[in-house]
Amino acid sequence: MKMETVNKFKLWAAALAGVLTGLWGWLGWLAAGWILCMALDYITGCVGAWLTGTWSSETARAGARHKLGMVWVVLVSAGTDLVLWAVLTYLPVIRLPFDFRGLVTPVVLVWYIITELGSVAENAVKLGAPVPKWLPRLLAAGKSAVDRTGQAMTEDADDDGE
Repeated sequence: MKMETVNKFKLWAAALAGVLTGLWGWLGWLAAGWILCMALDYITGCVGAWLTGTWSSETARAGARHKLGMVWVVLVSAGTDLVLWAVLTYLPVIRLPFDFRGLVTPVVLVWYIITELGSVAENAVKLGAPVPKWLPRLLAAGKSAVDRTGQAMTEDADDDGE
């Protein structure tokens, strides 16, 4: 491939990434990463099951239903952020010292991404790939940190007697 062709490809890829970032923002890229992780998990799970002779259409359908349930949870988190934004924007009684642009959805997406990456690593082991022992522990620690963040967001409301 000619260097000129490579440079044109790089230019168009950078332009596309810039346009998408302008449209989506960082939250869109986070959602795109989550969708990619879900696809990788589903594909590696199916391939692993097929190679071990344990693949079944019912298990594959259950996995697809599981992924669909995750989509609904992300939509609920986005709805929650939208309601919180509307309340903070249009109720003058409640004011925050910062501009609220969403909080629930990014935390949920990061939790799901870490979960999916852990599952992909488990599937890689089933496929015979060596996985560093620290990687599953690191992913579990990340998931615990996100869980603590979500818990901390709700504990203040519990402390107020609500």
